[in-house]
Amino acid sequence: MDSAFGNDIDFAQLVKFYGPGPEGERHYSAPVVTRCRTRIRKGKPDRKHIGTSFVERQSLTMRISMRWFTRLTNAHSKKLAKHRHAISLCFVFYNWTRIHKSLRVTPAMAAGLTDRV
Repeated sequence: MDSAFGNDIDFAQLVKFYGPGPEGERHYSAPVVTRCRTRIRKGKPDRKHIGTSFVERQSLTMRISMRWFTRLTNAHSKKLAKHRHAISLCFVFYNWTRIHKSLRVTPAMAAGLTDRV
């Protein structure tokens, strides 16, 4: 992070601790969060914005966009280079060509990086 951002960043972590799931639940049910701890790593981040919602949303978007992330089998490419290319294509499509409902434009257009899809 220091090489990419230097001192010009506010960074914190939310660490979740999990306990056993409810009795009688299936093997793949979600674990229960028993407690959370926040750690400020750099700068002065606003404590009310420390959370996992952004990264969880990005993870969901990837799983929905690339169906092999949702499978319990080894159904994805076995070559790391192909895996990297697939993820890169997914992000390029998501940020440069897909018009988002909330923005009504692509994220690249909203950021001022381009004026067209």
